[in-house]
Order: sequence, then C-alpha cells, then structure tokens
Amino acid sequence: MDIKTATALHRLRLISIPEALSFPALILFGSVLSRVSDIDFLMMPLGMLHGVLFVIYVVLLLDVWAKTKWPLKRVAFFFVLCVLPFGGLYGDKVLKRYEADSVIAARARREGTVSA
Repeated sequence: MDIKTATALHRLRLISIPEALSFPALILFGSVLSRVSDIDFLMMPLGMLHGVLFVIYVVLLLDVWAKTKWPLKRVAFFFVLCVLPFGGLYGDKVLKRYEADSVIAARARREGTVSA
C-alpha cells in the first residue's frame, strides 16, 4: 500500500464516527421524540445529515476498495457496519489498524527496507 491508500483509509475513518453517531441520533431524537412529544422539527435536519454522511461514507468506502483491492467480503463487512447503529465505531477501530499498517509499509518502501 502507498500513502494515497493510507489517506483514503484516513478519510473513511474520519467520516465513520459521525456517520455511526448520526443514525442513533436520528432514531432517538428524530423518530422517538417526534412520536412521544410535539418535537418534530428535528426529524428532517437529522435525516438529511445522516443521509449525506451515509452517502459520503459509501463513496469513500468505494474509493478505499478501488485503492486497496480489498476482497468483496471485507467491503461488505464495512458496509454492514455503517448500516448498524454504532457499527462505525467498531469500523473505525479496524480501519485504524489498516491505516497504520499502510503507513508503515509506505515508509518502509520509501526508505528502501522493503521491496514489496
């Protein structure tokens, strides 16, 4: 992996946490509050925010897939994590490991210690 791959992984990590938190916020503040009280003005902004974050996550996941050549099974795993409430928090943890590995590999290649 090279530094561009590490950058793509980092961008995906950056969006995974807000995306992971926006879905439970939409469920809690949007859906539940609008049903049990008269507070229904949060549904549309939270829904729009979650929708935008979800689309950005999927686009960045496709970018990472193109750069890393991951198997479809791994990409599907990260997609399922973004659909689950708080799933992106675990995805961030896993992505952090992949990102660190790619940065180490890029530095080793640049310094000439690895020819892979």
